[in-house]
Amino acid sequence: MAVCARLCGVGPSRGCRRRQQRRGPAETEAADSEPDTDLEEERIEAGAAALCGEWGGRSASPSPPPRCSLLELPPELLVEIFASLPGTDLPSLAQVCTKFCRILHNDTIWRRRCREEYGVCENLRKLEITVLHRYRHILGLWQPDIGPYGGLLNVVVDGLFIIGWMYLPPHDPHVDDPMRFKPLFRIHLMERKSATVECMYGHRGPHNGHIQIVKKDEFSTKCNQTEHHRMSGGRQEEFRTWLREEWGRTLEDIFHEHMQELILMKFIYTSQYDNCLTYRRIYLPPSHPDDLIKPGLFKGTYGSHGLEIVMLSFHGKHARATKITGDPNIPAGQQTVEIDLMHRIQLPDVENLCNFNELSRIVLEVHEQVRQEQQQQPEDRTEDDEGAGPPTEKVGEPRNEEAAALKEEPVQFVLPVGVSSRNENYPRTCRMCFYGTGLIAGHGFTSPERTPGVFILFDDDRFGFIWLELKSFSLYSRVQATFRNADAPSPQAFEEMLKNIQSLTS
Repeated sequence: MAVCARLCGVGPSRGCRRRQQRRGPAETEAADSEPDTDLEEERIEAGAAALCGEWGGRSASPSPPPRCSLLELPPELLVEIFASLPGTDLPSLAQVCTKFCRILHNDTIWRRRCREEYGVCENLRKLEITVLHRYRHILGLWQPDIGPYGGLLNVVVDGLFIIGWMYLPPHDPHVDDPMRFKPLFRIHLMERKSATVECMYGHRGPHNGHIQIVKKDEFSTKCNQTEHHRMSGGRQEEFRTWLREEWGRTLEDIFHEHMQELILMKFIYTSQYDNCLTYRRIYLPPSHPDDLIKPGLFKGTYGSHGLEIVMLSFHGKHARATKITGDPNIPAGQQTVEIDLMHRIQLPDVENLCNFNELSRIVLEVHEQVRQEQQQQPEDRTEDDEGAGPPTEKVGEPRNEEAAALKEEPVQFVLPVGVSSRNENYPRTCRMCFYGTGLIAGHGFTSPERTPGVFILFDDDRFGFIWLELKSFSLYSRVQATFRNADAPSPQAFEEMLKNIQSLTS
């Protein structure tokens, strides 16, 4: 029994776990007060030791190492061990024995768990463990289900609250400006019996809300006091306030009639979701040292739709930009741009580049070449599209040394005459260009099709895309904000996430 108890790690006085479960509280307390070994067990161990001593004189084999229980380790070592365990395992560990429970009152353990799991340095040991466990799964990066418009939400521990921050692109067309953000909800962590959820939407302060975890990677929020979202001036005042926050201007400043219609449509549509929203988890793309640039989130210009957020990721011989926020033509979740890393485009000199027909001729030649290659090797393309990671080196594919050489020799760049751009302050030099396709569609995502275009890499934080059919240019700038708990657990999980968000709007 002593050996069994030592293997359990609680000492022989408590017996094995199976026998413990049959005892009542009084029996367990009485057992805890007993000495570590009884006389029968001491006699057995003494006899075993004597027998080992006899055989030890006849054999040259070394004696077995002394047994050591986890309870015999010094407290400072146990603190280090316990501090490395997940926070949700510590309450169960504290119930093993009095010594473990006493050690788990050490603030060092809880500070480390809060720092590593929640990103805060405060000592949250006194928080109700059930509260932390209940909401820990909503920490991370999420995309709200707001029809075609989508969004970007980061749920983090901020001081003594769990706060959901909605990230918004800067006002159009200032693509290089930092992201804007506002709180949508917060959860109080300093309450012992239950955690108060507050809705932060509106202009009348925090008010009662509710959060429901639907399943592993999905949760929903609900406002229980929607009157806090209303304004005394009615819908007209609400629209003007929303317009100033969303676009940084008034309706009188927007002269384009089509743009006015799109703005009004977005306000009417998104207002339906001000009291209840569902969120689905998304991840930041995994990176690889051989990637063209670091993958991640970018802000991009999309004509009358304003600025939108896309996610750049690399998949073998292709790179893709997936919409995190969208519009009625191309909704959130769709792949707005796909770059063929196997087909570079050599831009003409600046004088000829100004001629749109010359650029169009070059791109269409590559487009035809790609089409023929796809017909010859359709199975290879399917296999490559499903893969993840950097492009593999094959015949016709540039080596890393060549890519590095091109990065060191930027060339002049200018938009061809007739190509429209929301932002004229684009870079005038670029590193390299690739053939790519852009997704276009009618209102309501009708008749979607991929059309040829040019991907232009300006630097580590900016790229562009020329849509030949639309004669339009989109400029993208990296989102510099830091998002917590947003890394994908594996490349496969990221790929699955991309498929899921795309299927929701297909």
